[in-house]
Amino acid sequence: MARRARSQVWDVGGQDKIRPLWRHYYQGTNGLIYVVDSNDRDRIEDAREELNKMLNEDEMRDAVLLVFANKQDLPNAMTAAEVTEKLGLHNLRHRQWFIQSACATTGDGLYEGLDWLSRTLSSKR
Repeated sequence: MARRARSQVWDVGGQDKIRPLWRHYYQGTNGLIYVVDSNDRDRIEDAREELNKMLNEDEMRDAVLLVFANKQDLPNAMTAAEVTEKLGLHNLRHRQWFIQSACATTGDGLYEGLDWLSRTLSSKR
């Protein structure tokens, strides 16, 4: 009989005012899903800074990282490769990570990303 994994998911949002509260959710975190607006070139550096702050927290040291490069349906969206570069994902040492092109409104890429996360977390158990 297959054993089902149990997940607890928090959507902590991206508003500046609540970012200092994010750290209250870190304890016991095994995986982080980070959604990036691939069409927002003006704020990609902010996205990188916030991601690095999170990943540098002690409670997050063992968390795997799934990045959804969202809004791929828009004509000027950065590719997943470009988002990878802008976020500095190749510089992440000693951390499993994966980036998935996605379009939340159509669901494109969501299953692929979540499948990677599920398989990766299962292999860590």
